[in-house]
Amino acid sequence: MKILYLETSSKNCSVAISDNEKLLCVTEEVSENYKQSESLHTFVEWALEGAGISMKEIEAVCLGKGPGSYTGLRIGAASAKGFCYGLKIPLIAVNSMESIIEPFLDQNYDLIAPMIDARRMEVYTAVYDGKTGKEISATEAKILDETSFEEFKDKKILFAGDGAKKAKEILQLPNAVFDENIYPSAKYLVKKALEKIEQKEFEDIAYFEPFYLKDFHGVKKKNKSEE
Repeated sequence: MKILYLETSSKNCSVAISDNEKLLCVTEEVSENYKQSESLHTFVEWALEGAGISMKEIEAVCLGKGPGSYTGLRIGAASAKGFCYGLKIPLIAVNSMESIIEPFLDQNYDLIAPMIDARRMEVYTAVYDGKTGKEISATEAKILDETSFEEFKDKKILFAGDGAKKAKEILQLPNAVFDENIYPSAKYLVKKALEKIEQKEFEDIAYFEPFYLKDFHGVKKKNKSEE
């Protein structure tokens, strides 16, 4: 089964294609100014070319559904829906946190906490078992302070993602390791996507929304009490 993967939740605009679990091609670029709107469709074309297949051979689309950049997620979701509608194929959505932890599983960490930079001292984060990848605490928007993650101070915990830079400066955890140079990537969505296909966990294309986690902060809404 040939699957197209899109991951646009971060500064990494990332596209991959697999034939079942075999990765055929990955096209991705980390850009400080979020280039998804310019790059995504070009990257899809390049990935298809690299994989040696045409778009009509794609049998499912898997999207990294967030959390992350509001605009990036909207672009990724609109493209994924468009491909699925046009080709009449299913849509699978995977939490972008899962693609951060995938390369670190079974590497002697007790826990892995993916961490995506949000605003100020805020991050999007979750905690997973370092061996099995089982979710231990659910994805949330968290404001970091010195006491954050204190319950895990006796564990070897990896904080991975661009939000780990903030964590490194503030957390007081003796056994923590920080890797701030990793972003969600389409190539790490393969395993989860295949599990979801096997369980027939498909999205309703008409109603699917990315996992924004928070409202868009473009315009401040007034509370009734402020009016």
